[in-house]
Amino acid sequence: MALSLAGVAFSLHLPSFMSVTLAFFWVTGFLSSTQDIAADGGYISVTTPKEQSAWVGVQGICWNGGRVVASGLLVSATGYLFEQRLGGPSGSPEAELAAWQYAWMIVMLVLGALMAVLGAWHLKMLPQDVRSSNAPTTFAGGVATFGDTLKTFFQKPGILLGVTFILLYRSGEGFIEKIGPLFMLDPTDKGGLGITNQALGHIYGTVGTVGFMAGALLGGFFAAKMTLKRSIIVLALAMNIPHICYIVLAYANQPSLSMVTTMVTIEKFGYGFGSVAHMLYMMQQIAPGKYKTAHYAFATSLMGVGLMVPSMMSGWIQESLGYQHFFVFVLVASIPSIIAAAIAPFPHKEEAAGPRAVGGH
Repeated sequence: MALSLAGVAFSLHLPSFMSVTLAFFWVTGFLSSTQDIAADGGYISVTTPKEQSAWVGVQGICWNGGRVVASGLLVSATGYLFEQRLGGPSGSPEAELAAWQYAWMIVMLVLGALMAVLGAWHLKMLPQDVRSSNAPTTFAGGVATFGDTLKTFFQKPGILLGVTFILLYRSGEGFIEKIGPLFMLDPTDKGGLGITNQALGHIYGTVGTVGFMAGALLGGFFAAKMTLKRSIIVLALAMNIPHICYIVLAYANQPSLSMVTTMVTIEKFGYGFGSVAHMLYMMQQIAPGKYKTAHYAFATSLMGVGLMVPSMMSGWIQESLGYQHFFVFVLVASIPSIIAAAIAPFPHKEEAAGPRAVGGH
């Protein structure tokens, strides 16, 4: 990932930079999903179910923190670097393009260096998992094992309803994830809020991040204390009701920056609080069994599809409806995810975590 992000940085000045950067981002995404499987497998293998509940808020912060940083702090950094490079009003489209290319090149190089440092640190610090005693040693054995993991995944009790929950739970966030920042940046004559890159970076990267972190920590504590089965509806409501905040902003008449910050922070808090249900359900109700790491990987892949499909549709829907009606549509489209949470099966018994489990080892 460090090399692929550096490739993005050095390709920005090429005439065909769009296609080249997309290719590097595809490589980054492929490598990221592979690392995600390994990281999740390590987490569920070296922790007990009670520890998973107790620490899922922290795990959720780390898993989602990258997206918050990318849509907040990095956008703010590019705005600052753009203004420094441009040095004031230019009026030249070529100069502005060159300034944006410079800004994003610096940010991508910093990202690449950060990934290299984190990779080296993880190699030294991460706990070692126990290798599976029945891991295949030949290609044919690997194919046979993969077939068996796929077959046994769909043989799990209540799997169809469980998969439905996984696919639908974050659909509302999938719609908002890409459109939310564009709504903030678009000028007011297009229905947006017309705020700057720096302001967006401050909202998403500082206050919004704090709201998300607080929500994730409290959501993990709440689920660990109450058990997921008893708390899942509350978590689902916390995940989806705050979408109203975007409706409020879309219908407000030139909302102040403090109002925008407050609404985004509330939405991020709800997202953090509710997101723990998704992770815990996959860890404790989908993954258990012979192939828990592989089955958890299947589940997270389905979760990715549940986010990707609404995200792909969001641009077309927003252009058709406009921002105001789009956010109303998102709120209505979130109802099936709450229904899916209400009927999600729990084939594996849970235990509420006591103060010792919540506090640590």
